[in-house]
Amino acid sequence: MADKTLTRMDLSEAVFREVGLSRNESAQLVESVLDHMSDALVDGEQVKISSFGTFSVRDKSARVGRNPKTGEEVPINPRRVLTFRPSHLMKDRVADGNKR
Repeated sequence: MADKTLTRMDLSEAVFREVGLSRNESAQLVESVLDHMSDALVDGEQVKISSFGTFSVRDKSARVGRNPKTGEEVPINPRRVLTFRPSHLMKDRVADGNKR
């Protein structure tokens, strides 16, 4: 597995090269899109990006967990978790990348 990471700066640089906006405008555009996505998720909405996947927030109830090292039972508090479900196109594209 490659140790590469796609960052906000990489995304804004791609927008700069592909769209032709200034670097500053490209960075603002990327930030705006990410802010809109984050705000929607905080409000409990799904974020669905066609041919990519769906981000959603799920509420998990309280439960009793177990420390695997000691076997001691530990209470786990209720929480909200972020989930991502890739589209079939994304799954196929990632799987095809494994065939190289």
